[in-house]
Formats: sequence, C-alpha cells, structure tokens
Amino acid sequence: MTLLVFTIAIALVFDFTNGFHDTANAVATSVSTRAVSPRLAVGIAAIANLGGAFVTTAVAKTVGKGIIDTGLATEKTVLAAVLGAIVWNLLTWWLGLPSSSSHALIGGLVGAALSASGTSGVEWHGIVHKVVIPALWAPTIAFAAAFALLIAIYWIFRWMTPGLANRSFRLGQIFTGAWVGFTHGANDAQKTMGVIALALFSEGRIDTFYIPTWVKVASGVAIAAGTYSGGWRIMRTLGQRIYQIEPPGGFAAQATAGAVIYASTKYGYPLSTTHVMSGAVLGTGATKRLSAVRWGVAGNIVIAWLLTMPASALVAAAVYWPVQGLF
Repeated sequence: MTLLVFTIAIALVFDFTNGFHDTANAVATSVSTRAVSPRLAVGIAAIANLGGAFVTTAVAKTVGKGIIDTGLATEKTVLAAVLGAIVWNLLTWWLGLPSSSSHALIGGLVGAALSASGTSGVEWHGIVHKVVIPALWAPTIAFAAAFALLIAIYWIFRWMTPGLANRSFRLGQIFTGAWVGFTHGANDAQKTMGVIALALFSEGRIDTFYIPTWVKVASGVAIAAGTYSGGWRIMRTLGQRIYQIEPPGGFAAQATAGAVIYASTKYGYPLSTTHVMSGAVLGTGATKRLSAVRWGVAGNIVIAWLLTMPASALVAAAVYWPVQGLF
C-alpha cells in the first residue's frame, strides 16, 4: 500500500512537471504577440487544461494498457517509468528545449518494462501504431494546416490595415490559446491517468482497467497547477526564437494545432502536444519565406524529440533496479 501511494504521488508530480513544461504550447504565441499578459495567459491555460482532462479516456487507456504488458507490469515498473520521465522533463526544461513530456513518459514505460520483463514486457505493435506513426504525421499535418490557414487569412482579410489585423487577431488568440490549453489537458492529463490506473490494476485495487473519477480529478488538478506555475524558458524558444510570430500567425498556429491534438485525442493517440504546436509555428513562419524561420533552433528541437524516448527509457531502466532493491 505504501508503494502504491508513493507511486501515485510521483505520477502526479510528473503530471505537474508536464503542466509547467508544456505551458508554452498554449500560451507562448499569445504572450509573444502581446495578445495577453503572461500571467493571464497561464491562468486561462490552466483552467482550460483542467476542463480538457474530463473529455475522454481514450488516451489514458492507450497509455495504461497499450504500451507495456499489464500482466507483467507492477507498481515498481510504473514508479521507475515516471521517475525516468521526470528526470528528462526537468533536464529539457532547464535547457529550454520544448521536448515531449508524452514521449518521455512512454520512453520511461518502455525502459522500465525492459528492465523488469525483457522485450516481452513491451507492446511493440502499440508503440509503432499509436505513438511512432502519429509522432511523424501529426506535426506534418499541423505544419501544412497552419501554413494553409495563414495564407487564407492573409487573402480573406487583405482589406484590413496591419494595425486593425493585429488588434483583431490578438483578441482571437485569447480563444485559440484557451483551445490549445483545453486540448492539451485532454491529451496530456490522460497519460498520468493511464499510469495511475495501471498501478491500481497491477496492485489489484481495481478488477478491470478503467479510470476512476478521483484519478481524473487528481490528474486534471495537477496538470492545471503545473500549467499555472509557468514554463518561461520553453516559452521563449517556442514563441520567439523559432521566428518572430505576429498575431495572425499566432492565431493560425493555435487554431490548427488544437484541431490536430483534439482529433488525435478522440482516437486515443498519445501525441506530443509540443511537437504539434512547434510544427504549426514552423508552418506559419514558412508563409513569409523559408529564411524567416530560424532552422537551427528548429533543428535543436528535432534533436530533443529524437533523444527523448531513448533517453528517458535509459533513465527509467537504470532507476528500476534501485526501486526494486528499495521496495
């Protein structure tokens, strides 16, 4: 019982770090275009995150029983996985890299399962079809959709003066920023729900795999609190360093990223919201000219993406043995 409570507590700590790590997804473009103040932006995003956590449990079920074998997993597996993800989240947050909290958690689950049960402990088919393939197409779709939407905006609203356009789309960004926050909560909070439910199931506290209401509430509150605490290092990278985004571009990036995340959530894909938002920001930047995007910064982000799953898997695999010895 003590190990289960500790595992749940650490999972909620991960959820909190997910919130402040991924705050930039929802608010970076709104803040950088001066649509809203930083504190108001994270407040809106936190409320939206909490609301999104109650939309569906499709992603939670994928994470809880589609990544590793539930019959072989234990609370120690879950604890090692979450610790590996937290370490990677904190490292990339400190470096200001918008890496994926989702992929850190999935990598942690894989690494811990490999240490505990070998290759038989991992659901490789689920990882390929539910994680790897969506990780490739989701940012690509967000890039293309944001590019197309911003071109359409420029054409439809070409009669607007620059000042009127900026004021109008800054107002619009209040709603699109809340939209991204809502979809972020819908997708990301469920990952913590999934691992807590996995811990409960492996301990025999629930007879069948489902998400108890108290798990939904705790996960939603934790990610909302993390979001409100802010993630200013990553915000600067996503909102300013990739390219100097303007209100119409911020509106287009947020609207399209939110749509991609929401659609994927309904089908149970544990997406990286960071990947999707970064792809959308790059898409709006490309409408100006390719040289408007700082591709060196974008390249650093891609490197962080590629490293996330294997790095967090290695950390979790290493952590599993001390966890096994202590408990």
